[in-house]
Amino acid sequence: MCGIVGYIGKRDVAPLLLEGLQRLEYRGYDSAGVVITGPKATGLKMVKAKGRVRDLEAKVPKRFTGTTGIAHTRWATHGAPSDVNSHPHLDPENKVAVVHNGIVDNAQELRAKLEADGVVFASETDTEVITHLIARSEADTLEQKVRDALKVIEGTYGIAVMHADFNDRIVVARNGSPVILGIGEKEMLVASDVAALIAHTRQVVTLDDGEMATLKADDFRTYTTSGASTTATPETVEWEAASYDMGGHDTFMHKEISEQPDAVDRVLRGRIDDRFSTVHLGGLNLDPREARTIRRIKILGCGTSYHAGLIGAGLIESMARIPADAEPASEFRYRNPVVDPDTLYIAVSQSGETYDVLAAVQELKRKGARVLGVVNVVGSAIAREADGGMYVHAGPEVCVVSTKCFTNTVTAFALLALHLGRIRDLSVTDGKRIIEGLRKLPAQIEEILKTEEQIKEIAAEYAGAQSMMFIGRVRGYPVALEASLKLKEISYIHAEAYPASELKHGPLALIEPALPTVAIVPDDDLLEKNRAALEEIKARSGRILAVAHQEQAKADHTIVVPKNEDELDPILMGIPLQLLAYHTALAMGRDIDKPRNLAKSVTVE
Repeated sequence: MCGIVGYIGKRDVAPLLLEGLQRLEYRGYDSAGVVITGPKATGLKMVKAKGRVRDLEAKVPKRFTGTTGIAHTRWATHGAPSDVNSHPHLDPENKVAVVHNGIVDNAQELRAKLEADGVVFASETDTEVITHLIARSEADTLEQKVRDALKVIEGTYGIAVMHADFNDRIVVARNGSPVILGIGEKEMLVASDVAALIAHTRQVVTLDDGEMATLKADDFRTYTTSGASTTATPETVEWEAASYDMGGHDTFMHKEISEQPDAVDRVLRGRIDDRFSTVHLGGLNLDPREARTIRRIKILGCGTSYHAGLIGAGLIESMARIPADAEPASEFRYRNPVVDPDTLYIAVSQSGETYDVLAAVQELKRKGARVLGVVNVVGSAIAREADGGMYVHAGPEVCVVSTKCFTNTVTAFALLALHLGRIRDLSVTDGKRIIEGLRKLPAQIEEILKTEEQIKEIAAEYAGAQSMMFIGRVRGYPVALEASLKLKEISYIHAEAYPASELKHGPLALIEPALPTVAIVPDDDLLEKNRAALEEIKARSGRILAVAHQEQAKADHTIVVPKNEDELDPILMGIPLQLLAYHTALAMGRDIDKPRNLAKSVTVE
């Protein structure tokens, strides 16, 4: 959610930090700030601003120089967006500066104790508590001052700390919120996302929960919050800085939609085994004997990842004949679930850092469950916590709303379903059929993208709607859910998704000319059932947009998509609905890459 960038070295730090903040804009935020110092500086210099990074940049004075600094983009939790609530937060003596991602759960209790001791708070934030705790510590080192503060803090944090009396270092710590070190040549960086580092170094170290680090210009060291040394081996990031550029597109969302043929090709590459009509998924760490003992599969995710999990559960049931379902991780972790030793749990997260999913993984691991991760980011927290899993290889996704990562995640689930199916009862013939279908996907997605102008014209007709209904049956229902979410996220049009079979059980009361319905109508064994739903809507003068494999007579508009295997059709039917949401939002003048109130990686509850 919030973004952290820090640097210590010899370069002029302010432009570097501002550039890093701009690369984190996609995460979602409402204010920003920067604090700097240097070897010859007598204190800390800070600038903060409500609004975008460009608003902060406009406030930075010309003579704002230093060689060490930390910066932040804030997504409001405690206190409304404002200059004063922006990070960094300084103590009254302007010696300690803190930037923080996460939430201090016992902030009110700590604030009351500090106020009783005479501390005057400048902001409404929970983060300022951390600043005062560090400033009031009587320890001799900055590292120990930070440790003293963290001992009394409950909650999640990724923090970076500077101190005017220790201006040769930055101290960072992590518990539930990402902190990544960038290892440079006589310079060190830190960020909450590799996007802010990739222009300067591809050598990174990802901290674990309960781990801290001290960064100096020429070295770094890592250790636990109790002070014990840890071993940190830098890894090379595969992605390049160009991956975070728009590449000639007007928005990152449009770029990422257009990248889907190549992205799907990447998730398939090197994994198909034609000899045995199956796939290689070595990262699962699950041998055939263990796979055959699985009695149930539970998939956990949030938002778009949850919808991908719903499609994944259907794929696993149909191909592997293992009972499977998906559930929002945010609900699962609070309902004291029964953890069955014969159940395989799969955690899904684009960032690999989604807090609700990570917390569910940690609870499952505590109870002895086997957990696989399906993530896009190598070395992310969920990837490290899980027993095994799959990377979806979608590449960097900058737009807040997910498109190519959703498509790649569903494709990855198709691979997993095929793998488990061939271990169990899926025939060679069916294995070949699914593999042929998977290989067709990139070219078929290209074919769909060529219909963009038609979809743009259709979107213009629906952009004035106050609300929209999305319906689908069985495989089509999760597609409807995801399409409804996409429209809500970037156009702000209210949208609901229902199983088409549920229309007559209540939602049909809403149907009228002012409420358009988007219907998912695949050419499968439920085709006539879906057409009957269209009849019901048309009989009540409802407008219909169908996404189908052939023109639908009862629809006012039909977007025709190529036919694949029944099991794989949902992957294709979601693509035009991404474009529908995009062009609807574009017609309404929305900020597509940075929709209001939303963040890319939700690392708080």
